[in-house]
Amino acid sequence: MAARQAQAVIGAGYGDEGKGLLTDRLASVTTDAIVVRSNGGAQAGHTVVAPDGHRHVFHHFGSGALAGAPTHLSAFFVAHPMFFLGERQALKELGAELAVSADPRAIVTTPFDMMINQAVELSRGIARHGSCGLGFGEAIERCLRPEFALRTGDLLRPGLAGRLQRIWTEWVPRRLLGLGLDGLPDEIMRHVDIEMVIGRFLLDCEAYLDHVTLWPDSRLGEKGQVIFEGAQGLLLDQDYGAFPHVTRSNTGLRNMQSIAREAGIDGIGAHYVTRCYVTRHGAGPLAHEVDRLAGIDMVDPTNAPNAWQGRLRLAPLDLAVLRAAIAHDLQSASAVAVAPDLTVTCLDQAGEGFSLMDDGGQMVIDPQDAGRRIAHGAALPLLGESWGAGRHCFRKAGDFARAG
Repeated sequence: MAARQAQAVIGAGYGDEGKGLLTDRLASVTTDAIVVRSNGGAQAGHTVVAPDGHRHVFHHFGSGALAGAPTHLSAFFVAHPMFFLGERQALKELGAELAVSADPRAIVTTPFDMMINQAVELSRGIARHGSCGLGFGEAIERCLRPEFALRTGDLLRPGLAGRLQRIWTEWVPRRLLGLGLDGLPDEIMRHVDIEMVIGRFLLDCEAYLDHVTLWPDSRLGEKGQVIFEGAQGLLLDQDYGAFPHVTRSNTGLRNMQSIAREAGIDGIGAHYVTRCYVTRHGAGPLAHEVDRLAGIDMVDPTNAPNAWQGRLRLAPLDLAVLRAAIAHDLQSASAVAVAPDLTVTCLDQAGEGFSLMDDGGQMVIDPQDAGRRIAHGAALPLLGESWGAGRHCFRKAGDFARAG
């Protein structure tokens, strides 16, 4: 039997690197593609601009949907039925591929996870961790206790309302106490009627199941050409990033390799993605942070300032940091063969005075040469460059090398 190969899109920074753009591009040129969400949940926001100019920020669906690729939510994905139907309707209006399958082990976020998440983040005041407030990490924490766990397969079992009631009456106070909180703050509780919350969530779960097919990761080999879509970035990985300002998941190859083993996939083409500069949304360290980047005219309608994460923060790209993060991720590549490369995005935003950092030094470079220089600094071959928001703005390295 011929070896099966998958592709993977992995953010090399703090997220917002252009993973949606590259996933859309790969899906548009890959026969029979299926996009597999390998970590994260609805708190991720991957932007895709279709050739007709329509724009969508993907949260629950794979970023290949506008290119016609179905979505698979892996066992490492955290589902959020409260937000699923709204995104599905938005994508339906755009003519996207709406087929979704999910591994029965995928964790399900409840309204109570969001309440706890928001309560503890509010209690931190100016020392916030940078959470999105959507309950992602709290859902994972709850599922560490089997008696309170709720996974996609559990939504088909009888007694779901009773399980939700038990989460509310037993888990929520226990979890809040463990976090040093006496209860949920008034600014949350004044909007809450628990019976209505549970009733609404049951309807959300029913609608979710109406549109999602249960399909184990182990059978992905029957689905088509797998494109793993990672969420967040390597510098937010729970085992590599600066704790506590990390996400509650592994953002690189670890989950992808686990899924690949189950599905009988022998190799992964790992496409790391970075902007030509660095952004971070939320609290936490950011080397060389500045209020304004010389040589960069940033355009980012997706990451508007918000109450939970504040504004998008900026810094020049540090090649030493990039190189170390990718090298660390590749060290985990033991289960399947991995062929890595790099894509550099947002080069259309770079102009005169654009600079990079490396080993403590700063160098001003020509944006036309930036992709090659950044890939060399990361010790990877260059897959391509993005000079705009859509897949048509992506240039493969071989194409522009020949043109030059």
